[in-house]
Amino acid sequence: MFTGIVSDVGEIVERREAEAVTRFAISCAYDPAGVALGASIACDGVCLTVVAIEPGPRGAVFAVEAGPETLSLTTVGGWRVGGRVNLERALRMGDELGGHLVLGHVDGVAEIVSREDLGETVRFGFAAPAAAARFIAVKGSICLDGTSLTVNEAEGTRFSVHLIPHTLSETNWGDKQAGDRVNLEVDMMARYAARLAEASALGY
Repeated sequence: MFTGIVSDVGEIVERREAEAVTRFAISCAYDPAGVALGASIACDGVCLTVVAIEPGPRGAVFAVEAGPETLSLTTVGGWRVGGRVNLERALRMGDELGGHLVLGHVDGVAEIVSREDLGETVRFGFAAPAAAARFIAVKGSICLDGTSLTVNEAEGTRFSVHLIPHTLSETNWGDKQAGDRVNLEVDMMARYAARLAEASALGY
């Protein structure tokens, strides 16, 4: 489980295709001694398992593997060497919950339809997958590329967020432009509330 508070921006330094999985090596500032094999790291919001780790020029280089479903249903299939990804280590008991509860299970891929630079801040507009749009509400939480953000506007499948300078500088959001695709995970509280409402309507 995660919080959507990005703790580092990693760089993809290797992509290796295999029969069943694609293996990525990611350079980061984490201390390699503090990352165990089998640990979960959210990479652009996708929960992936560390399968190898070694010291690197910035701190560590860790490897993760993605299967066909992850490659096809998230942006991971489009990752290339040199790309930058938002990273977050798994939440530990007692850690501060600075964002909102995030599972790292992507609900779909949203497209950036607009970027509006407003001095030091940026407003991004998105088109959400239809199946996820009903869980997106004004002032609600949403996780986009592993970043916990607040929805400013929502109508139909379109919604927007407004990013402050800190978020733009400490994540890969400063790089993003209209036409880019991002991993979207809806707030799990909204998902459960909707399911409870459905069950109630059906008399469960």
